[in-house]
Amino acid sequence: MSELIMKIEAQQKAENPPVFRVGDTVKVHFKIVEGKTERIQVYEGLVICFKNSGIGRTFTVRKNSYGVGVERVFPLHSPRIAKVEVVRPGKVRRAKLYYIREKIGKAAKIKTRIESKKA
Repeated sequence: MSELIMKIEAQQKAENPPVFRVGDTVKVHFKIVEGKTERIQVYEGLVICFKNSGIGRTFTVRKNSYGVGVERVFPLHSPRIAKVEVVRPGKVRRAKLYYIREKIGKAAKIKTRIESKKA
């Protein structure tokens, strides 16, 4: 990659990107501009995948809204993301959880990851 592109990407990257993994249930605080006002909308759901790397890295969050599955793709380094909270860490063995789309109810539940305390 050319040095010019690397310099531009370094400027655009987020200072401290949020730390979370596939399988985690997260709350994404996303800034929305409506006319002259700006508000923060909270989107809570399960992280089912990460795509790409570098400045173009995205993650997909899936939630059930009134019985209908809704997915939204967020750019990881977007200045519109105010913060990402991990509500519940998940324990999974896959990098992409696309199989969750076909699951309904209790079958779509992910086990909770228990993090050990490091001394």
